[in-house]
Amino acid sequence: MFGAGGGRIGAYERCSWYAAGTGTFFGAEGTAPALGESGREERVAELRVETVVPEDRIRDAIVALRLAHPYEEPAYDVYPLVDA
Repeated sequence: MFGAGGGRIGAYERCSWYAAGTGTFFGAEGTAPALGESGREERVAELRVETVVPEDRIRDAIVALRLAHPYEEPAYDVYPLVDA
């Protein structure tokens, strides 16, 4: 995502925030989870990553995320930031 324009704050690059946690999922029949098995509830150690992305680079950052992520269906959110 940094290569797609994310993570820039002023004169700093590659800015992000990470938090460790446990992800859970249950893959339906026909899925191919990167970890665990379909048809079973799985719990895996994961990192939540947050970074800023200029509005005109959001699509590129999402494409980069999906190409780099090992999961079939990575979860991500996009929140607009307001400078108040």
